[in-house]
Amino acid sequence: MANGNSFERRRARVRRSIKKVANGRPRLSVFRSSKQIYAQIIDDAKGVTLVAASTIEADVKGTLKTGADKSAAAAVGKLIAERAISAGVKEVVFDRGGYIYHGRVKALADAAREGGLNF
Repeated sequence: MANGNSFERRRARVRRSIKKVANGRPRLSVFRSSKQIYAQIIDDAKGVTLVAASTIEADVKGTLKTGADKSAAAAVGKLIAERAISAGVKEVVFDRGGYIYHGRVKALADAAREGGLNF
């Protein structure tokens, strides 16, 4: 868990607060690297990933100039929303990890909301 690294402490704090308000809803978790962005919807009660999407998938990668900009994040957000709704998930809690809700993380969240996810 938290080992003194400020990013890890912030991530643990965000996860703790999300678990308090989740009420059984799955968690939309975001991971942002310098070159890609990944999103997955996780059912914490069962400990399983329900759906996932990222910029490294072949069908997404072909349409993007790079995996590290806001348009790529929006594409992943739209894709995760489509997959979630087809899997029967409409309500989630947003887990930004240790990242600031800004830029690519915000673009992914906005696109997921436009795609039909509620959070």
